[in-house]
Amino acid sequence: MDAVSRLLVLGAGPAQLGVLAAARARGLTVVAADRDPSAPGFRYADRRAIVSIEDDPAIDRLARAEEIDGVIAPGTDHAVALAARVALRLGLPHPVAPESATLAVSRQKQRERLAESGIPQPRSIVCRSPAEVTEAAEELGYPVVIEVPDRTGERGVGLAGDRNAVAQAVADALAESKDEYCLVEELVGGRIVTVNAFSLDGRFVPLTVTDREQASPPAFGVSLAHLWPAELEPAAVGAAVDTAAAAARALGIEHGPTTAQVLLGDEGPLLAKLSARVGGGHDAELCRAALGVDLNDLAVAAALGEAVQPQHLVAVAGVGGACVRFLVAPPGELREARGIEEAFAVDGVRGVRVYRKPGHRFRPLRRASDRAGAILATGETREEALAAADRAAAQIRFVTARAEAVA
Repeated sequence: MDAVSRLLVLGAGPAQLGVLAAARARGLTVVAADRDPSAPGFRYADRRAIVSIEDDPAIDRLARAEEIDGVIAPGTDHAVALAARVALRLGLPHPVAPESATLAVSRQKQRERLAESGIPQPRSIVCRSPAEVTEAAEELGYPVVIEVPDRTGERGVGLAGDRNAVAQAVADALAESKDEYCLVEELVGGRIVTVNAFSLDGRFVPLTVTDREQASPPAFGVSLAHLWPAELEPAAVGAAVDTAAAAARALGIEHGPTTAQVLLGDEGPLLAKLSARVGGGHDAELCRAALGVDLNDLAVAAALGEAVQPQHLVAVAGVGGACVRFLVAPPGELREARGIEEAFAVDGVRGVRVYRKPGHRFRPLRRASDRAGAILATGETREEALAAADRAAAQIRFVTARAEAVA
């Protein structure tokens, strides 16, 4: 009897649920690592490790002790390079080389490599002090986008419209920062689309191109919905795909999944960001519903060194439209989530995920990790899919108690 492969998944939060479910469906022994003991993805794991996925020595020890056959960091950037390094040290297969993974993870290094390759992108300046941030903002022109990773590795994004807003954004960033620098970037007008793809031996295969419905500030950059297909002319779709493909080549990504955010402004497409992983907003689940291409399963296959054939990337089933609608709970301690069964029953709904259990304290929506759940829906058009998701969302009520009432 063949031994069951052991897969280490870095992260067990909402962004990792799709890959964890795909690994469990394969019958793998799933080892999940996350610093949060209540991480929702642990329900798919055979082995749980309460450890930070940025702790290189701890993850290395875990990988060796569990005698893993593969390691994957889906849904979030900060562990992608660590996964590649662990795989290299243990002689395991991995779709992305450590050098390329490092370029994909570091916004500064990615920006530099893209600039060297002539790929259009928003103007940005790396800053290492509040004074430098202010100078950069005035050079780029207000409003500006300020990005800095916090202590969990999640990248906080803020919009600053004047000098006072910059000062406040910098103070907030430094209070939560895990790094010594932040990125100040010009705010580019126009739409942003996400290009989800899989590279196969250097060939970039686009799968879904989706629109994003963005939350209002102060939750700048947080998506409230992914909508497929993107409402673009064919030429604009082609330009977005070409930009993402060029970025993948520039970063040396020849195999495995990528997700790219492309800004479509008056001056043409600009590469906002490319990540060497599946998207963290259930992009792969949307891809499966829309095209019949199981991107989560392909990501697991790549992490284990299994061959991915071209036919695995061909759409085998399709719908007219699909969407992911994210759920937001009122701030406070979660007491109960009601209406989930009723939401499942809505025609067109393909899946409902509620991320948190009673006792979790929701913060005001500022970043992706503050979202409460998601609904996946399909329809003959994307408008029908979104309407189904909205009807389902209306059935769900998160009952929370204000923090001061439960203190």
